Amino acid sequence: MDILLAAVNAKYIHTNLAVYSLRAYCREFSQRISLREYTINQEKDQILKDIYHRAPEVLCFSCYIWNISYVKELIRDIRKILPDTIIWTGGPEVSYDPENFLKEMPEVFGVMLGEGEETFRRLAEHYVKQKEEEGLYKIPGICFRGKEGTVNSGFPEVLDMDRLVFPYEDLSSFSHKILYYESSRGCPFSCSYCLSSVDKKLRFKSLDLVKKELKVFLEAKVPQVKFVDRTFNCRERHALEIWQYIQDHDNGVTNFHFEIGADLLTEKEIALIRTMRPGLIQLEIGVQSTNEKTLKEIRRYASFEKIAAKVQAVHEGGNIHQHLDLIAGLPWEDYTSFARSFNQVYALAPQQLQLGFLKVLKGSYMHEKAGDYGCLYKDKEPYEVLKTRWLSYGDIIRLKSVEEMVEIYYNSGQFSHTVEAVVREFPDAFTFYEALGAFYEEKGYDTLSHSRIRRYEILLEFLEERGTDSLEFYKELMIFDLYARENMKTRPSWAAKRDPYKEKIQAFYEGEKENPRYLTGYEKFTSRQMEKMTHLEIFTWDVLEGKKEQGFYPVLFDYQKRDPLTNDGLACQVEL
Repeated sequence: MDILLAAVNAKYIHTNLAVYSLRAYCREFSQRISLREYTINQEKDQILKDIYHRAPEVLCFSCYIWNISYVKELIRDIRKILPDTIIWTGGPEVSYDPENFLKEMPEVFGVMLGEGEETFRRLAEHYVKQKEEEGLYKIPGICFRGKEGTVNSGFPEVLDMDRLVFPYEDLSSFSHKILYYESSRGCPFSCSYCLSSVDKKLRFKSLDLVKKELKVFLEAKVPQVKFVDRTFNCRERHALEIWQYIQDHDNGVTNFHFEIGADLLTEKEIALIRTMRPGLIQLEIGVQSTNEKTLKEIRRYASFEKIAAKVQAVHEGGNIHQHLDLIAGLPWEDYTSFARSFNQVYALAPQQLQLGFLKVLKGSYMHEKAGDYGCLYKDKEPYEVLKTRWLSYGDIIRLKSVEEMVEIYYNSGQFSHTVEAVVREFPDAFTFYEALGAFYEEKGYDTLSHSRIRRYEILLEFLEERGTDSLEFYKELMIFDLYARENMKTRPSWAAKRDPYKEKIQAFYEGEKENPRYLTGYEKFTSRQMEKMTHLEIFTWDVLEGKKEQGFYPVLFDYQKRDPLTNDGLACQVEL
């Protein structure tokens, strides 16, 4: 009996921890279990062909909010070409309403509920040993088509984390992918929109085991490991020991991502974090809203003041990438309230600000309360909010526009100096992104795909139409942002000519070759090579300091010395 575990990921760079963990846990049947990862960007025919050639007798799909429609279509076609294959599904998108899923999908024989390692092991044993169908009735954690109708054995008992088996075998096959890892399961909190609040059985892997497994990642120098723990730092000793181990064994390459509760950060944790190599870890923090009434309604009890104080304390270290999240569409938050939440979080200057929209997930408390909130949402995944008692659909559209502008002009990190200065011309940051989004819609730019240079040109056009008296200053700020990222081969149309300074620039590099003052590490290169590898730009405004002061400002960009948080080349003013 051959069993295939199939994962359909959102992107090629992602891996599916679930299917690797399921297979690893079934060591005694590993020869009979194969694993395949696909993506939702692949042609379905490619996946169908691959599965058809493998011809598994049992096929198991991992189902999530981002892939469920794609998986359903695959299953319907697989049933036609492999009519004898037994199809199972599992994952959060099918666990909480399995009976209706089986009604909708007659092609599927059964659903695995909740965490699946032990459930899958017993299913694998059942099929490999060719047991009678009655054996399925003894397996907890499944819902399947019995002889007399649908049978649901309920959610299984949760596992001791130390019984899990390290999911990754040959790490060389993951050289260009993000690896996911868990040191705990469950969540201590009860946020109404989150499925993690359904399972209150919080448990941890032993620290000795975690360190042993992290050593594998570190020795292999994998690029990034993302912890999927719902609130990594909910137990101080657990977080401190893991962070200390990561710092003590830092290989200079691997980055670790953690989702944390900022309000839970202790002085010890902050002190340790601030001593880490820049880029060693990054933190994702769900703020969601700063409206106290909203936070109380969604069962989040941390005050924004406390979160802000901890975020600022980490920020002052200047070495940690922080990613802050907001959710639009929560109860008691109208458009004005959300704008206030946005401005308060934006003021914390995170490296990324994620503006998301409420997703009403089956199984969550938010799903139960949707009627009370006047919450209408899409019937199809991701079940995103359309309107609430406090937000109209028109408001949602406007916030979508703000989200798009934030992604392009803030989260990309490509316009940081320009946007920081431009925002000062507006009452607040939200008003700027709102106005820029409206400009895109007015000009029809929101329906088109644009190059990076075109995004700068649109921003210039926006500023010009507003009648700013600092257009030349902003043009130079944009030049600064462009060259901070890369030594562009083609200069943008609005950039001043460098011809008048050609001799001075050549003399600078010749001087650096003979007696380096600014460029260290270039000893093996000629002055001409140094000029090609770096960039020297002559500014007439003090853009390095972000000041509207005119003068002569030569700025050197060194791309061998990049900021690990922003990826910008080192910029410094030089003497010519």
